Amino acid sequence: MPQSDKEPQRNHEEEPRRTPRDGAAPALDGVLVVDKPLGMTSFGVVARVRRRAGGVRTGHAGTLDPLATGVLVLALGKATKSIERLMATDKRYRTTVDLSAFTTTDDREGERTEVAVEKLPSADCVTAAVARFVGTIQQRPPAFSAMKVGGRRAYALARSGSPQELPARPVVIHDLTVLRYEWPELELDIRCGKGTYIRSLARDIGESLGTGGHCASLRRTAVGPFNQSLAVTLDALPDELTVDRLIPVERALAMMSAANC
Repeated sequence: MPQSDKEPQRNHEEEPRRTPRDGAAPALDGVLVVDKPLGMTSFGVVARVRRRAGGVRTGHAGTLDPLATGVLVLALGKATKSIERLMATDKRYRTTVDLSAFTTTDDREGERTEVAVEKLPSADCVTAAVARFVGTIQQRPPAFSAMKVGGRRAYALARSGSPQELPARPVVIHDLTVLRYEWPELELDIRCGKGTYIRSLARDIGESLGTGGHCASLRRTAVGPFNQSLAVTLDALPDELTVDRLIPVERALAMMSAANC
């Protein structure tokens, strides 16, 4: 669930950055790790933080769907110059896959298509199927994604009634662990590289099992070294954001280097 984008998301905001004057507060340059709430877009989080930062340029290092929660890394001020590096880091997720149905969006937002399963897959069968997705795999992005088709976003075409079957592309799944399996729910812990769609992974695991498959829930627990223990909720942020709430750029880059990101 990069994420996945099912609606427009601007990664950088071009509003002018505040610069400190004599006696003024220091410039807001740094990284902020937010725990994105359920139902809010990533751009909605960016916009809210930018307002609290007085219009400082703000961007995110990898979007989350509205139905996903968890770690959203924001860069403010001069830290936005490092966004591409932040985006290139590994991501970690926990997801619950519903194996009883496919959906048009590959998550619970879309229209369901129930799948009749004559014999429920055993735990050993599920574990073996999941293991086949570790490594470099070919993955087809969801029809509702931000991928471009002929200059238009795939989600826009899907919403207009012309969903596209997007070509598969290579992604890397470093680790994939079954945490719980109780039909029809399969809970997974995932560490993956840039560009991986967790919704696609849920769909593909279901197809490999001969069942349905879509994300019933999704939480990102880490972006590189920035994990949920560092994340703050929007409600916990002050109305006027101050620099002491940010991870300094140099420290953020050092954390990434230490973690081999």
